[in-house]
Amino acid sequence: MRMLIVDDSKAMRGYLRHLAQTLSYDTQEAVDGQDALKTIENSSTFDLALVDWDMPVMNGLELVKNLRSNPNHSSMKIMMVTSQTGMDHVTQALQSGADDYLMKPVDQGMLEEKLRMLGLEN
Repeated sequence: MRMLIVDDSKAMRGYLRHLAQTLSYDTQEAVDGQDALKTIENSSTFDLALVDWDMPVMNGLELVKNLRSNPNHSSMKIMMVTSQTGMDHVTQALQSGADDYLMKPVDQGMLEEKLRMLGLEN
């Protein structure tokens, strides 16, 4: 399974990569939404994208909307992984096309449970 980790924090990308790799995911990283779109265009299909909300250039919500407007990415699962904890943010992300929402701080058990719920358990 292939996972794209999109977060402007190098430390967070590294932490999520570590969690994903312990679950046997192949990972790639992007520093913002625009970088994620380039990575997706230049790579084979990803099964899942973990997307932060607050990023420069193109934020996570804009990325979700962009991906969902392209039928080529309709099968990719998208999980917002963010410190935005308000119900209005959760609702907005899900209505824009995110499949799930995981609030930071994240641990291995939380990520595994969300992946199970999305049918992406390795």
